[in-house]
Amino acid sequence: MSTSSRRKAASIKKPARPSRDVGARDGGQRVAAGRRAGAAQPATAPSAGTPDERRQAETYERAIHLFHARDYAGALPLFETAAGGPLREMAHSARLHARMCARRMAAGEPALRSADERYDYAIALMNTRRFAQAERHLLQAAVEAPNGDHIYYALALCRGLVGDIRAAYVHLKRAIELQPRNRMHARKDPDFARIGRLPPLAGLLYPEGAASI
Repeated sequence: MSTSSRRKAASIKKPARPSRDVGARDGGQRVAAGRRAGAAQPATAPSAGTPDERRQAETYERAIHLFHARDYAGALPLFETAAGGPLREMAHSARLHARMCARRMAAGEPALRSADERYDYAIALMNTRRFAQAERHLLQAAVEAPNGDHIYYALALCRGLVGDIRAAYVHLKRAIELQPRNRMHARKDPDFARIGRLPPLAGLLYPEGAASI
């Protein structure tokens, strides 16, 4: 996923859409959080505590939000992190939710009804390093929304992170053609920090440097 956007297990962030700042969109599938039948009851976050307890509580709350939004791929690594925290009740609840996420992901992918939903789901997959699945959804999203520059930006990142710099170049070139500010965004994007200096991406991102050679 820091596609003009990004998300990562550590964290590839969503590419920004033309009308939004990076990370502004919560996800096409997300809904208001509420308890669902069969879900483990969330542990109550403490209002104060040690830094480790506060980090655990914050991570757990983010995971719960994604869980209720049915973004199981995004919630799973957060629950796993919270399960290792010092608050025992919260850690126990996080382990239960992590198992539920794994079961629901194994049961099949969610019904995706639009290019935006495919894009959001692909970013969640990139967060858990499932790049092949993410690329499949992004390519379908590009068919459904051929002028979606954020989709091509995400495709560039998806291919670049698995070492396919040539394909990353093709997709990023298209993203820049559709929205020129994607060039500057990629220059500042930590996810492009390493691959953006490799040819042919370097010539695309830093044309002034290529012209001076």
